[in-house]
Amino acid sequence: MTRGFDNDKYIKLQSEKIRERISQFGGKLYLEFGGKLFDDYHASRVLPGFEPDSKIRMLQNLSADAEIIIAINAGDIEKNKVRGDLGITYDDDVIRLIDIFRELGFYVGSVVITRYSGQEGADAFRRRLSAIGIKSFLHYSIPGYPSDIARIVSDEGYGRNDYIETTKPLVVVTAPGPGSGKMATCLSQLYHENKRGVKAGYAKFETFPVWNLPLKHPVNIAYEAATVDLDDVNMIDPFHLEAYGKTTVNYNRDVEIFPVLKAMLERILGSSPYKSPTDMGVNMAGFCIIDDDTVRRAAKLEILRRYYVTAAEEKRRGGDGRETAKLELLMNQAEVTPDICPAVSAALIRAEATGGPAGAVTLDDGRIITGKTSALLGASSALLLNTLKALAGIDKEKDIISAEVLEPITRLKTAYLGHKNPRLHCDELLIALSMSSVSSAEAAAAMEKLDSLRGYDAHFSVIISDVDEKIYRKLGMNVTCEPRFEPKKRH
Repeated sequence: MTRGFDNDKYIKLQSEKIRERISQFGGKLYLEFGGKLFDDYHASRVLPGFEPDSKIRMLQNLSADAEIIIAINAGDIEKNKVRGDLGITYDDDVIRLIDIFRELGFYVGSVVITRYSGQEGADAFRRRLSAIGIKSFLHYSIPGYPSDIARIVSDEGYGRNDYIETTKPLVVVTAPGPGSGKMATCLSQLYHENKRGVKAGYAKFETFPVWNLPLKHPVNIAYEAATVDLDDVNMIDPFHLEAYGKTTVNYNRDVEIFPVLKAMLERILGSSPYKSPTDMGVNMAGFCIIDDDTVRRAAKLEILRRYYVTAAEEKRRGGDGRETAKLELLMNQAEVTPDICPAVSAALIRAEATGGPAGAVTLDDGRIITGKTSALLGASSALLLNTLKALAGIDKEKDIISAEVLEPITRLKTAYLGHKNPRLHCDELLIALSMSSVSSAEAAAAMEKLDSLRGYDAHFSVIISDVDEKIYRKLGMNVTCEPRFEPKKRH
């Protein structure tokens, strides 16, 4: 893949910017960290060259001076809120994050439970944290938040919250998901630090939207596409334009909350260090784009992916099509059509020719690989196998999985597990392929190409099973489907 982003430059510039901001506030900074700290595959897709772990690697440059606070909303604990991308509850994700941060050499100082009002689930979670040696603190719901600033910035508001003792110049406040109270945690700490005579500041780090790219740049439209369920809308920062006469991009929630945030900072610190939401940010990603054409193409592909993923999901859950309609508008803004992904038309042509479900993948060298439903393989399994064969230089018609391996698997499915047809899902196909690789050099060669699949786009003429979709994603592939079910199949 052609690079459009200088990752090494990004890590260097971003580290320097955060150090600069720490110095601006006299040596103590609370940094609200939005988005994903690691495994940021959205950023790596729209900014080719951006590594999914870039942000955590950047923070590792600062690890000696940094500690981490993880915020979690008590209400999310109580209702067992689940992260859609991982399928685990927010409280389980906090434990997961602690383990990962520690493995990477970061000091996790504490967990703060926000909007606490005596929830039993939150109390149980505190006991769980205590058992693994993690301190926890409580922040409470404040009546009139966020409009009653006099009450919020007082001993009845932030003053009622637990003060979290920190020891490092940089305090990174992160969370398992949105709505966890990261910003309120930072401001509460500023209030307590100020009362103790400690100079401290606040800044915000989010990769998207990229503030110094045009409002309608495909990278920024791709961010709107990725957050269509949150109703985020990119907009020109009016405060920055008024203060400096310069056009920058932010999103609606930050712009809407800025007057309140500015008033809070003025009340806490005496004056606000920021004249605009853009001022608060420290994101340097826009300075590291080295090939705008490449980045534009990548972002347009991501917008198309988001459209298909959302349309298929709304079809699955019987949605009203509102989110899909928004994405169609974003596609129009970015001048995106399905033609930009050759796999789309190839899958549809193959399906029409065969009269059944089909899929397609476009390889880096321009070859288009297709797969169709057969007696033993579903379209997704057939496409996966054909792609591995193509990458390994094996003829598409060559059988590389032995009948001795296939027969017991298909018999298990139909005779013992109650399946009506013997077709293999992708996980079963990979098991069969791995077993065949013991005695077949060609099967072994195909297995060796699994690592080469990352980043490829696969498209299907129908909605594929959850099992097959998960395997494709685990292999690092981008998978999309037409928003329709296979006839007589609803799950």
